[in-house]
Amino acid sequence: MINYEKSIVGVTIGWLLIGCTTSSPDTMQKEEKLYRPHFHFTPQTQWLNDPNGMFYFEGTYHLYFQYHPFSNVWGPMHWGHATSKDLLHWKEHPIALFPDALGTIFSGSIVVDHQNTSGFGKEGQIPIVAIYTNHDQKGEDACSNTFQTQSIAYSLDQGFHWVKYDQNPVIPNPGITDFRDPKVSWDLSSQQWIMALAVNSEVFFYHSSDLKQWSYLSRFGKGIGNHEGVWECPELMELPVAGTKEKKWVLLVSINPGGPNGGSATQYFIGDWNGKEFIPDSEFVNSMGQKHDFWLDFGTDNYASVSFNNLPHPRGKKVVIGWQSNWEYARKVPTQKWKNGMTLPREIDLLPAGTTYRMRSLPTPFWKTHLVDKKITESLAVDSKTILASIEDLALDRMQISGEMTLSKYKSYVFQMDNSQGDKLFFGYDGKKQEFFIDRSQLQIPNFNAAFSAGKQTAARNAITSTIPFQIIIDKTSLELFFDGGQTVLTALYFPSAPLEHLRLFAAQNSGEIKYFKLSEFIH
Repeated sequence: MINYEKSIVGVTIGWLLIGCTTSSPDTMQKEEKLYRPHFHFTPQTQWLNDPNGMFYFEGTYHLYFQYHPFSNVWGPMHWGHATSKDLLHWKEHPIALFPDALGTIFSGSIVVDHQNTSGFGKEGQIPIVAIYTNHDQKGEDACSNTFQTQSIAYSLDQGFHWVKYDQNPVIPNPGITDFRDPKVSWDLSSQQWIMALAVNSEVFFYHSSDLKQWSYLSRFGKGIGNHEGVWECPELMELPVAGTKEKKWVLLVSINPGGPNGGSATQYFIGDWNGKEFIPDSEFVNSMGQKHDFWLDFGTDNYASVSFNNLPHPRGKKVVIGWQSNWEYARKVPTQKWKNGMTLPREIDLLPAGTTYRMRSLPTPFWKTHLVDKKITESLAVDSKTILASIEDLALDRMQISGEMTLSKYKSYVFQMDNSQGDKLFFGYDGKKQEFFIDRSQLQIPNFNAAFSAGKQTAARNAITSTIPFQIIIDKTSLELFFDGGQTVLTALYFPSAPLEHLRLFAAQNSGEIKYFKLSEFIH
């Protein structure tokens, strides 16, 4: 019998070396210079989607990801692998997990099994255990409803080489079409492993003492949240509430389609966990459809966000990374050598918000250590369109804009980035509508997808303070907006035909003022 995993290795390496692209060398070089991000992870070649199995161990961050080594569009899934010391500079490694007799390797998670509950550890070595979905494409093509199962593998060298469990799958399919994306964590209070699994438009919870034998606990989701698409990539976590000693349980659930600005996005629910069930707070009960406005990111390009396992944090925050794309156009974005990348890593916790809570999301502290301030002013008057910086002053493709917008009735702030080719990118705050926005409809890009260029992306403001703190991060084709200290976040891709040359700002309706205005440049 052919060992598929071994036989595919040589082919994979060959495809990776040549890049599997029909683009000319000149086209690839131009693409690299114009579109390859400075500090967001992208694969050297080929297709990437969901982040998987992220964990931290002995000073190293491990990122695995859905990867197709043979094409720059989605196909038979493997797990790619990259590591970092600071979450900004990444080293890509050989493929971690290959398809096998049970199918291709869909999304999942990794845990550090410190107590060796799995029994995989040898001679004091701590086993790293991956839990993932096997997807049997032949079964799906044959209209089977059992083509997705859950399997495990383990590593004894900190995640670089893997051995698959010889009794996979550990959770057979009970006859459900969408049955995938296991996210596993250790529940300290009940002293057991808990798995959140996406099942159609719900989340099923399972528990285990050894990561091998799993039992069903409960389900969540009927009549709650957004159900305009299939649920994917769930994660149950406990987060601190800022400024208090309180903690709350949060359930992240990605959905495609159904996002607040179209396509894919990640919603969240807040409640309590009793070791068996997730019990949502009253604000989330019967919150179907449009009533649900709790989103990790309101932009179009942050999907399937999950956290790092085994990452100690002095205040209990989690660090998450998402896929920086959208299923409405991910296959069509105008890059050929590689397709898609990841968001900037972000710390998340909760903030009190009336009778409920809101997620707060901000770049990790590593980000600040690579910034050099180029322009600082205590007060910036804004009364007409003004050039804040040009490409000669500042690297506009790797920078941060920060400050506080002062507010009065109907006051709006509009940032504009443009170039001599006619590309224009807009983002800011609309005071009349009391919402934040991104508008990429005036970029002179190939018309690769109507949904990409159509209309504004918006997010209603939830905070009620008299100023709006903001942090705007730009990386070649990536725009990440953090407003009100991270209470509202929008992330969007953009593809100019040439580098953007100017940064402008103007206030609509009335003059405005930005306090503590700062332009900073990312230094490698």
